[in-house]
Amino acid sequence: MRAAPVVAGALAALLAAACQKGDAVAVSARDSAVDSADQVMFGARSLITKDGVIKAELFADTALFLDDNTRIVMRGVRTFFHSVTGERNTELTSRFGTFNTRQANMEATGDVVVHAKDGRVLTTEQLRYDQARNLISGDSAFVLTQPGGRKLEGVGFLSDPNMTSVQVLKGARGAAGVVTDNGTGPAVRASVAPPGTRDSSAPAAAGRSAPAPSRPPGSTFKLPTRRP
Repeated sequence: MRAAPVVAGALAALLAAACQKGDAVAVSARDSAVDSADQVMFGARSLITKDGVIKAELFADTALFLDDNTRIVMRGVRTFFHSVTGERNTELTSRFGTFNTRQANMEATGDVVVHAKDGRVLTTEQLRYDQARNLISGDSAFVLTQPGGRKLEGVGFLSDPNMTSVQVLKGARGAAGVVTDNGTGPAVRASVAPPGTRDSSAPAAAGRSAPAPSRPPGSTFKLPTRRP
């Protein structure tokens, strides 16, 4: 895995996109955050790639470049996660975000909403994106709503960006069972994390999850999907 070229490319794309937009200018202001920034951009855009394939597109209304351009603090964030073929798959919006250019990791905060192509919506207040592992995770309370109104709730989660495998860290609430996508795609698996699970753990496979409180061992949560 060659993270450095990916990050360098992402930073270059972000700087170039911001400078090329007609309404994107470097500005200075009196607030301390802007005063300490190396530069400030409006209308910034970044492409996060791996082996020539786009993994995510990152947009920000305002981007503050800090710490020798290794940390970017953003306002008005919109991110598109891409499939393995490079197509847009999931959209994330948030009020604020921080992008680490060395590790190509992002943290979104404030009214975080993730929309999947098939209509599933996840809402939370904080979410992290790990580009190297292609995972999203969070420590805050969240609600995942299905197109038919079914919900999965809990505190803390770990998932792929398309939310086809969601692991609940604690306090899980939802309907029992696992439903495949009628042959149209992978099953959506929602499992309860074993005690002591942290973000560094990969999503557990169905059948290996620990039981939810007040549920029998092996219980999972029903998250039916539909064809996009």
